Amino acid sequence: MVKKYTGLARLERNWGILFALPAILGLCVFTVGPVVGSFLISLTDWDIGSTAKFIGFGNYKTILTEDPLFTKSLSVTVYYAMGSVPLGLMLAFLVAMLLNQKVRGLSVFRTIFYMPTIVPALANNFLWMWMFNPDFGLLNTFLKMAGLPTSQWVYSESTAIPSLIMMSAWGMGNTMIIFLAGLQGVPTHLYEAVAIDGGNAWHKFWHITVPSMTPIIFFNLIMALIRTFQVFNEAYVMTQGGPNNATLFYVFYLYRTAFTETHIGYAAALAWILFVIIMVLTYVIFKTSDKWVHYEGRSN
Repeated sequence: MVKKYTGLARLERNWGILFALPAILGLCVFTVGPVVGSFLISLTDWDIGSTAKFIGFGNYKTILTEDPLFTKSLSVTVYYAMGSVPLGLMLAFLVAMLLNQKVRGLSVFRTIFYMPTIVPALANNFLWMWMFNPDFGLLNTFLKMAGLPTSQWVYSESTAIPSLIMMSAWGMGNTMIIFLAGLQGVPTHLYEAVAIDGGNAWHKFWHITVPSMTPIIFFNLIMALIRTFQVFNEAYVMTQGGPNNATLFYVFYLYRTAFTETHIGYAAALAWILFVIIMVLTYVIFKTSDKWVHYEGRSN
């Protein structure tokens, strides 16, 4: 049944549409339009300066069956994600639990742990390039002082990704803040009930803290996964994808294809494949969340 508007109701509806129109137009022009445009571009053989030629799904076929750098960049990105996501989540959760304690100078400690997050990305990368320097870097200096063997860090094919995984933990401030907010929302009477029943700190953590925090863990897991599959700055500033493509992250390969080799159609196809990969991974996590995410007031 179609709802009929009369008098004041019609006026309110028209004004509502008018005020919402800038946001709707912005969404269509700056989001929906480019998304649709990029898909159409991915169906063409188009280099900058040449005429676009429609080839259907030819770019996708080439990427999936003939491009060794696609496989390399995807494997490098997955390797990085498998290391940085769990490391970042566990470290952020641990630090959040420590910062949730009632100790003197707590605000100072919170500021210290969050501060690396507000450092500009380029400055952060240049700082770590100095720390990773195999000749005079800070990390190798500490290793020499401790009498331990030094490392080539990002300058070696075997240690480049582990080094960047270690570096990724530096920027866990946003995740930590979200965990901290979640911890402060856990009802204290649940901890008191465990203590009355004779439970210790481990029982409180495993049976109260972890289940109560699973919605927060779920959110941070999704955001961290999306973020790591789009990692770019480290390869662009620090390694240029080397050595020997050891840090050829997917988005850096996409960028190089589009703006260095000027294969715009091919790069657009790479972008859509990345979109599908992230969408599938997100869908899988959502589908499995009922088995481990516990919401208050809902029985799983």
